[in-house]
Amino acid sequence: MNNALPLEFARPARGLDSADPSAKLGGVAVSTAFRYADLFAGIGGFHAMLDHAGGHCVYVSEIDHEARETYTRNWVDPLPAGQRPVINTDINLATPEDGPVDVPEHDVLAAGFPCQPFSKSGYQRGMDEARGTLFWNIARILEERKPAVVLLENVRNIAGPRHRHEWDVIIQTLREIGYRVSATPSVFSPHFLPPWRGGTPQVRDRVFILGTYVGPRRALSETDVPPTVVRGPVDGWNVHDWDVDWILDDDSSIPCRDRYALTVDETDWTDVWDELVQRMWAARGVRLPGFPLWADAWVPERSWDPFVLETLPRWKSDILIKNARFYDEHRDIIHQWLKSNKHFDSFPPSRRKLEWQAQDTPSLWDTVMHFRPSGIRAKAPTYLPALVAITQTSVIGSRRRRITPHEAARLQGLPRSFSFEGQRDQASYKQVGNGVAVGAAWHVFRTHVERDASDLPPRLLSAVLRASLNPTRDALTESALGPEAAHSLAIAEFAAS
Repeated sequence: MNNALPLEFARPARGLDSADPSAKLGGVAVSTAFRYADLFAGIGGFHAMLDHAGGHCVYVSEIDHEARETYTRNWVDPLPAGQRPVINTDINLATPEDGPVDVPEHDVLAAGFPCQPFSKSGYQRGMDEARGTLFWNIARILEERKPAVVLLENVRNIAGPRHRHEWDVIIQTLREIGYRVSATPSVFSPHFLPPWRGGTPQVRDRVFILGTYVGPRRALSETDVPPTVVRGPVDGWNVHDWDVDWILDDDSSIPCRDRYALTVDETDWTDVWDELVQRMWAARGVRLPGFPLWADAWVPERSWDPFVLETLPRWKSDILIKNARFYDEHRDIIHQWLKSNKHFDSFPPSRRKLEWQAQDTPSLWDTVMHFRPSGIRAKAPTYLPALVAITQTSVIGSRRRRITPHEAARLQGLPRSFSFEGQRDQASYKQVGNGVAVGAAWHVFRTHVERDASDLPPRLLSAVLRASLNPTRDALTESALGPEAAHSLAIAEFAAS
């Protein structure tokens, strides 16, 4: 059972004039460019970028207790009591089906909402079909409050073929309420943004849905809307110029650093596989191939029965054949390597597999590694794969340790001052993995506001376009934002103005 938090924070007054740049919160006049509601708020990725634009948060909803505590500690507690937003534990409490919406007036609604299945029996019935899902709660608030802009974020799969029905329902519902939206998803990742525009070295494709309130008549007729952004580098940025060191803290500054260090076994697995990398280079002048290496499948190709291979899934038979050919071509090196590492056979089965995706990186110890259930994966030390809610934390080979929760938060574009304050690491990694990349969200939101300028409140438009293109200035180290980056940002902001 979910119970609402005691309302220790003053509630914003209802029915504020959206054209009035000054709102009264708890009897205190607060000058603000615009107001926003932060739903399914996590630890505050949307909050970071909307505050950057001069917005004031009036409402927060987050059901996870630990995430809510992290959000409150970083974004709410520093505010004067009269300027704090309403904090809600469960969005269902604020959107009863038979009662009024208990969410204050606001100009922007942001939500990283979970995607629940919709019933196919009600195809194209819009809001009627959304009922009973968490998206329905968002729709209820939009229907009653009609903020100028809605910004939704979700995993890329929501716009994939398996969820086409859900996608159509979401778009249809938004249009019925009065939001002009594109039926083509805006897919974007923070690694496409250069560091001077708030990018971070993380491949994190997410779908963003952005809508401007224009009323149902226009929204249902103005459907030929292009996506807000296209998936690809911005300002000519070369994604291979990223350096993971730009989000790392000095080892000497990390409390309890040994907690993140590799174990004796993990070090041994890496050393042994790295010896094969070095032997291949010395004897053949190449690194390892890019397909998964399964040491237990290193047998001559002629030993495989074609009829047996045909009974296997195509992907598996392909890997087995490639491993057999790798063995046939490099048998001498493999035998020498195994002879000098007789304990390799005692490694867990998943550690007798290696997937080399690090191109010409000289050593396994120079890569970014992941100890996965399917094997060890090694990547070049440029950008990291998407942070996920499960504990599969990137290992920085050169540091011989995993990234810390603080570094993971910076990878999402959160400031250096962001704190988990003694929280369990597992909970912190989960919260960051579920979070929103600040730079990517800011880029798509700003682009949308700029494009829909003629239909938006002037003070919202002015605040967003006046704000710097970079909402995450101290997420990266100074080496990523040196004089050249500052010059690039100045040029980009001049062009944007």
